Amino acid sequence: MTSDPQDVRWLVVGANGMLGTELMRLLAERNVRGVDLPEIDITKPGSVAEVLTDVDIVVNCAAYTAVDNAEADEAIAFRVNATGPSVLARRCSEIGAKLVQISTDYVFDGTSTTPYAENAQPNPQSAYGRTKVAGEWAVRAELPDAHWILRTAWLYGEFGPNFVKTMVTLEASKPELSVVDDQHGQPTWARHLAARIIELSDANAPTGTYHATSSGATTWFGFTRSIFEQIGADPTRVQPTTTEAFPRPAPRPANSVLGHDAWAATGLAPLPDWRDALAQAWESGAFTTDTK
Repeated sequence: MTSDPQDVRWLVVGANGMLGTELMRLLAERNVRGVDLPEIDITKPGSVAEVLTDVDIVVNCAAYTAVDNAEADEAIAFRVNATGPSVLARRCSEIGAKLVQISTDYVFDGTSTTPYAENAQPNPQSAYGRTKVAGEWAVRAELPDAHWILRTAWLYGEFGPNFVKTMVTLEASKPELSVVDDQHGQPTWARHLAARIIELSDANAPTGTYHATSSGATTWFGFTRSIFEQIGADPTRVQPTTTEAFPRPAPRPANSVLGHDAWAATGLAPLPDWRDALAQAWESGAFTTDTK
C-alpha cells in the first residue's frame, strides 16, 4: 500500500448506511468508491471478486443489525455477519488489501463489572452477537496480519434510523418517557467512528482489535435525558425503568462498556467523552427538533 495517505484507494462496502455515508463524506476528497446492494453481495465470492480489484483498504459497513429479528433469522444474520466478512477477507488476502471490519459490544455477555478489554474472551448471549463474533474469527483466520476489527456500540448519526432520532421524535409526541436505566454502555457518534477509521489508516496503526466507542459511560435513561437537554426539553420528563419491564426477543448486555487500552499503541487517544460527542453532533447540524 502507498505510504501517502492521499493515494490510498478506499472501498466502502455498505456505503448507503449510517456509518458508510459518513465515511463517504469524510473521504470525498480522496480516492474512494462506495458500494452497496445490489452492486455487491458480500456473501457471494463472485460478486465480491468483481468489485474488489484495485483497492488498498476495504471498510465493511455492511451488517445484519436487526438484533431482535436475528433470534428467529440467525441463519440469514450469519450469512451477512460471518460469511460475508469471510468472503471479503479472503478476497483482500488475494489482492493485498487491508480490511476494516466493524463489530459490536454484543460479542460480550455483559456481566463484567469493569470495562471489557480488547483481548477479553467473547461470550455472546444473542444470535446477533454470535454471528458478529463469528465474523471476527473469520477475518482473523483469513487475513491475520492485515485487518482492523473495530468494536463499536450504541451508534447514532445523521443518516438512517437510530436511538437519538427516535427520542427526538418521541419528545415531540409524548409528555413523559420511561427509558431503561439498567443497561450501561457508550453512545458513539458515527462521524467520530468514521474519522477514526481514516486516522487508523493514515497513522499506519498496528492491525488488530480496537474498541471504537466514546469514552465514559451512561445508561439509555441517562443518554435520553442528555438528548432532551440538547433539544431544550425538560429532562425530568424522562423516567427510569428496567430491562425486565420491556422484554425483547434478544437479551441485552447489562454492561457493555468497552475499554480503550489498545489505542495507546497507535499514538491515538480514545474517542471523546460521549457527552462531548453528543454536543458536537448537535452543533454540527446532524439533528434538529424536526428530525424524523
